[in-house]
Amino acid sequence: MGLGWNRVIYICIFIYLCIDISLGSSKELEGIEHRTIKANGIKIHIAEKGKEGPVVLFLHGFPELWYTWRHQIAALGSRGYRAVAPDLRGYGDTDAPGSISNYTIIHLVNDIVGVIDALGVDKVFLVGHDWGAGVGWHLCLFHPERVKAYVALSVPYAPRNPKVKPLDAARALYGDDYYMCRFQQPGKAEAEFAKVGTEMVVKVLLTGRTSGPLILPKGGLGSNVDPSHPPPLPSWLSQKDVSYYVSKLKKSGFTGGLNYYRNLNTNWELTAAWTGAKVKVPVKFITGDLDVIYNSSGNKEYIHGGGFKRYVPNLKEVVIKKGVAHFIQQEAAEFVTDHIYKFINKF
Repeated sequence: MGLGWNRVIYICIFIYLCIDISLGSSKELEGIEHRTIKANGIKIHIAEKGKEGPVVLFLHGFPELWYTWRHQIAALGSRGYRAVAPDLRGYGDTDAPGSISNYTIIHLVNDIVGVIDALGVDKVFLVGHDWGAGVGWHLCLFHPERVKAYVALSVPYAPRNPKVKPLDAARALYGDDYYMCRFQQPGKAEAEFAKVGTEMVVKVLLTGRTSGPLILPKGGLGSNVDPSHPPPLPSWLSQKDVSYYVSKLKKSGFTGGLNYYRNLNTNWELTAAWTGAKVKVPVKFITGDLDVIYNSSGNKEYIHGGGFKRYVPNLKEVVIKKGVAHFIQQEAAEFVTDHIYKFINKF
């Protein structure tokens, strides 16, 4: 029995749409080039688009890669900017030194200074998210002469509290199962991640919409999720995206990224000289109203009550996107890109 022309036409349209959707991400990645540079004693992989124009340097967070900025790189690289995103130390195709002591904020900032030098420019527009935002704040603090303006996502500048170490403060507020505290013991979080699988970890982290502090279940991140029913992927995250993250994280492992957390108290000791210091470069801050950090203890009051502005006197704008969680540069990609473009285009 024949299908009938109407059905044939519908099938052809369906196949066309599927092909178009599957190629969408690939088309966006066209023109993004990859290379490895040497900086601060390690090899750093960078993705870039745009040969000329001012450099916009993107810094990712945990457990991400350069890839989290794919939308922004494609857009700004086509708008006259040179868009560059490295895999940070310990991630993806960048070197991952073995020792925890090789992941202090001094190492991380010096990596970025080395990247800027390798790009052959004196200053960059800087964009950072999550741990990348933390590195960005410290770059602005240590080397303001290298930053034209800074767009920070999710993580506001946190002035050093001389009275209490950050992990001690986190444990007092949220308990031992707070994710930063649980990440401290070398090998433990890695073993928990291995038990549930890299893909599950990626899906749980990227799709999570916890509105309060991130408290881990006893078995570790993702252990309370039925493997046969993983979190459904939202419209902004495809299986192809997940697979890319998984392929690179399986190569690098999670230890490098976790070592950032294992240096929180060490960083506190290393930055004693910057107690009370202010970030003086021009800044725009963007976050979602469902972001786990925005909804953590005291952050809303700090951001909106004058504390943030006191320590970042050139804070030009705070943007809160309704209905969006932590990975705002992916979930609200066009919104974030437009805000970055409008801000840096002023300088």
